[in-house]
Order: sequence, then C-alpha cells, then structure tokens
Amino acid sequence: METIGLKKTYPGEVPVRVLHGIDLRIEAGEFVSVLGQSGSGKSTLLNCLGALDRPTEGRVLVAGEDLADLDDDELADLRNRTVGFIFQFHYLQDEFTCLENALMPISIRKGHADPEDVERVTALLERVGLGHRLDNPPGRLSGGEQQRTAIVRALANQPRLVLADEPTGNLDPGRASEVLDLLLGQIRDRRAAGVMVTHSRSAAARADRVLELRVDGLHDVTERT
Repeated sequence: METIGLKKTYPGEVPVRVLHGIDLRIEAGEFVSVLGQSGSGKSTLLNCLGALDRPTEGRVLVAGEDLADLDDDELADLRNRTVGFIFQFHYLQDEFTCLENALMPISIRKGHADPEDVERVTALLERVGLGHRLDNPPGRLSGGEQQRTAIVRALANQPRLVLADEPTGNLDPGRASEVLDLLLGQIRDRRAAGVMVTHSRSAAARADRVLELRVDGLHDVTERT
C-alpha cells in the first residue's frame, strides 16, 4: 500500500483541511500503527486508504491499483476482496448471528460460505474466545464480544490490506493482547499490509513501525514508544 502526496479537505463556508500531504509506503507483511491527537485525521486517513473516501489531492495505491482509476462499483469490489476494515463502531447486523456476521464478507463476495470458509472463520472466532457465542445475535453479545466479532469479520476474506480503527478500544488488556496477536499473525502469515490507528501507546508498540500524525505529516516515532 502506498500514498503519494495525500491531502484531504472538507468543503464548507470555512474549508477544513485534515490531511496535508501524506507519503506512506507499507510493504507486504508489515504492520504499522498511527498515533495522533483526537481530530488529527487518523480516521480520515484510514477512510482514504480503504477507498471509503476519496482524497482531495494525491494518490492511493492498494495492491498495485490506483484508486483514482476506479469507479464506485470497482471501489466496492476492491473493498470486499482486498481490504479488511475494523471500524471503531462495529456495524454488526442484528438479524444475523455472531458467526453469520463474521462470514458476511465471504457471503457478499461468493454468494455463500463454503464449509471450508465456515471452518476457518469459526477457528478465528474460537481463537478470540467466541466459540461459545457463534449462534448469538449481536444483542446478546457484550461490547467487547461485538468488537472481536467485527475483527474476525475484517479478516474473513483473507484481505491483502487490513485497516484497524482503535481495534482494542473496548477490550481488557488480556483480550487486547489476543486480538493483536491475531492481527499480527494474519498479516505476517499472509503477507498482507496492516495499518492501525490507536490512542494506546502499548498497543502501538506491537507494530513494526509507529508513526505519529501531525499537521506537517507522518513522523516515525518507533524508538520512542
């Protein structure tokens, strides 16, 4: 994944410039964390990387594809087959079970989940302590359990780019460590690229590189965490 001169300005009577020219390259198998104050543009950066928002200027390349060359349908297809997005708010579907929610990206892409898909995703849910919750709808899951379901959902399609917005925010330290182990393992084993934005310096320190988002761009602060 690579960005070149990435800028984002929200229009209005007084335009709000959020990203001021971001140059970032993440290699296959690398996991990068991004720190920054509230309002610094961390979520905006993730939205541009994940093709949820278009930058005002600059380029975003994901798995060799320039997002500026893709129309809305092509961007939707790329998000489904290439990007795994862990949202700060879970967006689980109330009418589906924990397992069905986790399988949703596969069901959208293929029309159904094969037995092999069900076995693999079930194993991921079991790994984060949800083996006894497979048949429970979101309303019968705690906030932390919903968060873990959303994390497994993001990994279900075995994406080449994993984007995580505060993935451990609602988890106790033990579960947070388990989730980070899972994310790191999936990214490194499958040679994916990963970006996590977080306020937690302890979580950020688990990444290969720690970057801080400031007004003048991204700064490598790996040695300071």
